[in-house]
Amino acid sequence: MLAAVLAVVVVTLSGGASVGVPGLPAPAPSTEYALTLVRVMTEVGSVVAVGGLLFAAFLVPPQRSGTVDVGGYAALRMAGWGAVVWFFGALASVPLTAADAVGRDVLGVLRADVLFTLVGTLEQAKAWVVTAALALVVAVAARFVLTWGWTVVLFAVALVGIVPVAVTGHSSSGGSHDMATNSLLFHLVAAALWVGGLIALLAHGRRRAEHLGLAAARFSKLALVCWVVMAASGVVNALVRLPVADLFSSSYGLLVVAKTGLLVVLGVFGYLQRERGVRAVVEQGTRGALLRLAGVEVLVMLVTIGVASALARTPPPEGAIAQPGRTELQLGYAIDAPPSLPRLLFDWRFDLVFGTAALVMAVLYLRGLLKLRAKGITWPVGRTVAWMAGCLVILVATSSGFGRYSPAMFSVHMETHMMLSMLAPVLLVLGAPVTLALRALPVAGRDNPPGPREWLLAAVHSPVSRLLTNPFVALVLFVGSFYGLYLSGLFDSALEQHWAHLLMNAHFLLVGYVFYWPVIGVDPAPNRLPHLGRLGLVFASMPFHAFFGVILMGMDSIIGQQFYRSLGLPWTTDLLADQRLGGGIAWASGEIPLLLVLIALLVQWSRADARDAKRSDRRVDEGDSDELDAYNAMLRQMARDKR
Repeated sequence: MLAAVLAVVVVTLSGGASVGVPGLPAPAPSTEYALTLVRVMTEVGSVVAVGGLLFAAFLVPPQRSGTVDVGGYAALRMAGWGAVVWFFGALASVPLTAADAVGRDVLGVLRADVLFTLVGTLEQAKAWVVTAALALVVAVAARFVLTWGWTVVLFAVALVGIVPVAVTGHSSSGGSHDMATNSLLFHLVAAALWVGGLIALLAHGRRRAEHLGLAAARFSKLALVCWVVMAASGVVNALVRLPVADLFSSSYGLLVVAKTGLLVVLGVFGYLQRERGVRAVVEQGTRGALLRLAGVEVLVMLVTIGVASALARTPPPEGAIAQPGRTELQLGYAIDAPPSLPRLLFDWRFDLVFGTAALVMAVLYLRGLLKLRAKGITWPVGRTVAWMAGCLVILVATSSGFGRYSPAMFSVHMETHMMLSMLAPVLLVLGAPVTLALRALPVAGRDNPPGPREWLLAAVHSPVSRLLTNPFVALVLFVGSFYGLYLSGLFDSALEQHWAHLLMNAHFLLVGYVFYWPVIGVDPAPNRLPHLGRLGLVFASMPFHAFFGVILMGMDSIIGQQFYRSLGLPWTTDLLADQRLGGGIAWASGEIPLLLVLIALLVQWSRADARDAKRSDRRVDEGDSDELDAYNAMLRQMARDKR
C-alpha cells in the first residue's frame, strides 16, 4: 500500500500522464490514478508470487522424499496469495489500460462488445489478459503443488508471467525499442527475484529459524547478481529514453535519478547488512538482526517500486529523443545501406539478450575449467574449442550485421536461423557443458541440503528432459519448426513484434540443442540411443531440410510481404527473389552442419568400439571374460555330445 500511495503522489506532483492515442482526448484523472494504484498492487502481487516460489524451490531444501518441507510449503502458500492479488490486478488492468489508451472513462469501456474490440486492437490490453491467465495458473497450482520438481516448473511459469506486459509497454515502441525492451526484461526479472526473494526470506524468518542461515546465504549471492543486472539494465533503458543532459531538467529525469539512488542504497547497504545478518544467524543462531535489516530493505524496495511505477506512467519529455524514421519505428534502428559481406560481419548492434547470454555462457565455462584445473582434472581441448565456437556463433548471429539485417530481409533471417538451429547447437553439445558442471560443482553430501549440482542432475533426468529428448519428439520439433513457422502464416504475424523475434531465436537454439544432445552429445542424456539409431535419426532429418528449401525456392507467394513492404528498403524491391535466395540458403547451408554431425557421430562410434575392444581384451587377460567363458563352455558341451 505504501508503494501504491507513493506512486500516485509522485504522478500527481510530476504531472505525469500517459500518452494516449493521437486524436483522442486525454484519459480522465481518475483513470490515471486508478491505473497507477492497480499497477503497483499488481507488481507487488507478482513479486510476492515469484519470491515465494523462488524460496520454496531453491533457497530451502526439500525433504528426502522430494516433497517440500514446512518452510517451502509456507512459501508456496504465500506465493498462492500473491498470485491471487496478481490475477485480480491484471484483470482490472485490462479495462483500465483500454480506457487510458482511448481517452475514455473506465465505465465507458466495460461493455462487453467495446472491451472485446479494444482488447483485440491494443497490444498491452492483450498482454494483461495473458498475464491474468498465467497468474491464475500460479494461484490455483500453488494450492496443490507439494513436490520440489513441480515447484520449479511453477516458478518458471511465474517468471514467464512477467514478460507479456514488459514487451508491450512504452519500451516496445519508438526508436531503439529493441534495446529498451531487452533491458526492461532483465530489469523486471531481476527486480522480481530480488524483491520477492527478500520478502519470502523475511516471512520465513518470522515463522521459524530452520534453514534461515542457508536461505539467507543463498539469497545474498542472488541479490548481488540481481543488483548488478538491475543497475546495468536500468542505465541502458534510461539512456534509450532520455539524454544525459535532461536528467535534472525534467520530471522523468528526476524520477530516473531517484530510482538510481535508491538502487545504489539497496545494493551497497543491503548487501553489507545482509552479510552481517547471515553471520549472526550462522554463528550465534540469532535472527533478530537479520529480520530488522531485511525489514528495512523491504521498505526501501517498496519505495523503489512506487517510484518505478510512477516512472512507467510518466512519459519522457517531448523532443528529448529525435523522432525515428519508418524503418527505425519498425525495427528499433535505422538501416542505411544494403547488406554486404563487410557489413554483415562488422556492422554490429549488440543484442542484450542473446549477446549477453553468449558471453555469460563462455565465462561460466571458463570458470568451470579453472575449477577443474585447481582439482588437477584434465579436460579435452576439443570440447573447449567447440563450446567457445558455439558461443561465438550465437554472438555473431544475433549481434553482428547478421542480427541487424535479419528482421529486415528474409534471406538474412534464414542465415541467422541456420546458424542458431543447425550450427550453434552442434558445437554446444560437443562442448559437454553438463559433464563439465558435474565435475566442477561440489557434491552436497548425504546429510547436506542439495545444491546446484543436484539441481542440475534433477533437471537432466526430469520428465521434461525425457520428453524433449525422445527421438520422435525431438525429430518432430526440429524438422516441424521449419514447416510450422514459415508455411502456416505464423511467421507473418510474428514479424512486427520484437518479443516474437526473441522467442523465435530462443526456439531455434533450444530445439536444435535437444535434437543433437542425444545424437552426438557427450553429456548424459535421459534417452540414449545406440550409435546405429543415432545415425538413422540424422539421416531421417536430412531430406526434410532439403525439401523445405526446395519449397521456398518454388513458392510464388511472398512470406511476410506486408511487413517487408512497410520497411520501404530501396534494395529489397524484389521480395520473391530474396525469399528464393533464403530457400537456397536453407537448402545448401543445412547440409554442412549435418555433415559435421555425421563426422562427429562416426568418430564417437569408432572410439566406443575401441573402448569396448580394450575392455574385452583386459577381461581376457585377467581370465574374467564372460564371452570367452561362454565359448569354452560351448566347446565342452559339444565334446560331451560327440562322446
